[in-house]
Amino acid sequence: MRAGIVGASGYTGAELMRILAGHPEFEVTVLTANRYEGEEVTSLYPSLDGYRGRRFSGWDEGLIESGCDVLFVGLPHGESMKRVPGLVGMGKKVVDLSADFRLPDPGDYRAWYGESHCCPELLDEAVYGLPEFNRERIKGARLVANPGCYPTAAVLALKPLEGLAAVSGPVVIDAKSGVSGAGRKLSLGTHFTQAADGISPYSVAGHRHLPEIEAWLSGLTGGGGGGVVFTPHLAPMNRGILCTAYVHLGADGDPAARMERIRSGYEGVYGHGGFVRLLPEGEYPGTKNVQGSNNCHVALESAAGGAVLVAMSAIDNLVKGASGQAVQNMNIMCGFPEEAGLAGPGLFP
Repeated sequence: MRAGIVGASGYTGAELMRILAGHPEFEVTVLTANRYEGEEVTSLYPSLDGYRGRRFSGWDEGLIESGCDVLFVGLPHGESMKRVPGLVGMGKKVVDLSADFRLPDPGDYRAWYGESHCCPELLDEAVYGLPEFNRERIKGARLVANPGCYPTAAVLALKPLEGLAAVSGPVVIDAKSGVSGAGRKLSLGTHFTQAADGISPYSVAGHRHLPEIEAWLSGLTGGGGGGVVFTPHLAPMNRGILCTAYVHLGADGDPAARMERIRSGYEGVYGHGGFVRLLPEGEYPGTKNVQGSNNCHVALESAAGGAVLVAMSAIDNLVKGASGQAVQNMNIMCGFPEEAGLAGPGLFP
């Protein structure tokens, strides 16, 4: 199938090009990047040798309509909502990597992104693209909203806990991301001298990914759990997210038996293959172990005499947290094997 990447010059666009270069079912036919129109792909990303001689085009509806069957949209937040309705109207299957279709309530976009949604009629149709928990809806979708990187890591670490134990108090999520999560655009906070050799929290009062996390963990926190406390940190690394979540458990029986029940429940969700792996007891995830892959490593530990569950996860924010998950979603939408183009191991060291 002919695949187009709209907004191909950013990090997620480059990662899509890298993944799709080895995909057995997709051929990349259109690469749009208004800022770099006419420039060669390898002048911006010399690592993408397979695209030597290929050039970025500007936005061209005629070219997209005639040259693409499916589209990955990597435009900034607020821009996707202006383009996606036309693409869906052409009959194309679309995976949008921005936040523009992740939240079902139009009012949330004004609250969290500072602008009104220009096509709220598509919010009900857009399917949240977390395959491990939404696979059946993704199969029939024509528009999938690719999840944010932090929500992917947090939800994969915590979602299987629903129904396995009573939760007391808020779920506390501490997450650390590599600098590429801020995108390719230059900023003071991602300047080398600002980010290197240190680590710092940001958006402590409310990160834009919080409503996604709260929505998908409502079954865990909604029954008197007290909600979610989410603190992101910028770490001095290019790629990766390490998520460590602390869940205070209610006094519902023997702690050892409860932990055994929780681990068994996670194994029931993640023990049948796929991209999420529950690590053996005593092993913990690390960003280096998933770098460059679509994998997510999840680990569980008991703390405070069994009163607290520590749930951990690690992903590559540009792959499982963005472009790899987008390809996984499109594979499902098109009826291809879910692992097509994504089965390769991570990069280490």
